[in-house]
Amino acid sequence: MSGQNRFVSPFHRPQFLAAAAPAGKAKLTHPGKAILAGGIAGGIEICITFPTEYVKTQLQLDEKANPPKYRGIVDCVKQTVNSHGVRGLYRGLSSLLYGSIPKAAVRFGVFEFLSNKMRDETGKLDSKRGFFCGLGAGVAEAVFVVCPMETVKVKFIHDQTSANPKYKGFFHGVREIVRAEGLKGTYQGLTATVLKQGSNQAIRFYVMTSLRNWYKGDDPNKAINPMITGLFGAVAGAASVFGNTPLDVIKTRMQGLEAHKYKSTLDCAIKIMKHEGPMAFYKGTVPRLGRVCMDVAIVFIIYEEVVKVLNVVWKTD
Repeated sequence: MSGQNRFVSPFHRPQFLAAAAPAGKAKLTHPGKAILAGGIAGGIEICITFPTEYVKTQLQLDEKANPPKYRGIVDCVKQTVNSHGVRGLYRGLSSLLYGSIPKAAVRFGVFEFLSNKMRDETGKLDSKRGFFCGLGAGVAEAVFVVCPMETVKVKFIHDQTSANPKYKGFFHGVREIVRAEGLKGTYQGLTATVLKQGSNQAIRFYVMTSLRNWYKGDDPNKAINPMITGLFGAVAGAASVFGNTPLDVIKTRMQGLEAHKYKSTLDCAIKIMKHEGPMAFYKGTVPRLGRVCMDVAIVFIIYEEVVKVLNVVWKTD
């Protein structure tokens, strides 16, 4: 009996629980680390994937003319290189690079801030809450970064197709847009952008959260190999493409040089459906699918690896 008492003694049992508790609780990522890691990941990723973004935007802007300017992805690349050289595929990179760093920083910073508030007592974030955290992150990045950045980028790319391009560079282009249209000229298609980015990140973080929880099982601190993270990111990216490409097409039209043709986001959608048919909402899907899968995979891999380094050099616990 005395042996039993010593085994369950209050002097031993709390000590056992205290030692076991930290091992079963997921480690949280400080929002500051998320902002820094997200910015680094966003900058590296866009330098790798920009040509696919360029082609996607060109195909979406290539409305059904008589006849269309491009016959597909390869033809778009060929015509661009023949006319402007390989550097033509990077037209508009500066505007996207200046925006990609703060965009990813805001996205991951807001996501980690919200998710830290919504995790359960073990530190686990379920997929449903991951969806809403992603939605909040997407809306934040749309309002503060994506809409003005994307508007400038689309105008730059569209400007290249004009007989006499008028934008000489990023700052010159921004200055000209603001001078001619005011600050609101950089916020064309805000509603469509919020819808697109909100749904984008909601879908991506929902899928990533679901896959991570499945992979980790009962061990919330189980390490994930970077290749596995990349695979999960590619799946999340593909899901977001099929889920919201129509919104991406509408957003691009609302931000182009011919945006004045549309009275609102709804009017844009109606006119596309009326004049071009439902398949127009999926124009540019293939190049976007390739870019987004690669984009999301790269961003999540770099983000996770940078966070690991920051956890070593930046103590926040």
